[in-house]
Amino acid sequence: MDKKAKKLIKKYNEYAEKNGFRLNPNKKIIEHLIKGLIKNEEKYGKKYCPCRKIHNDKSICPCIYHKKEIKEQGHCHCFLFVSKAFGD
Repeated sequence: MDKKAKKLIKKYNEYAEKNGFRLNPNKKIIEHLIKGLIKNEEKYGKKYCPCRKIHNDKSICPCIYHKKEIKEQGHCHCFLFVSKAFGD
């Protein structure tokens, strides 16, 4: 994993901790999603969620839906962010 990916994972991990959830414990899922976010940033200029078909300001990661999804389902749509109880 390159420096840019590691930096983004650190940023999202800190964000998750501050907001009462965490990153998915499955490292392969995280790496896949981070690669998609970086690819979208290079292609479109913004870190659009790689799991959403529509790219607009609502789908810039972390998207506006993630907190509600975590609260209701235990994870966001793409499984990058999960509740603290996820997988227990």
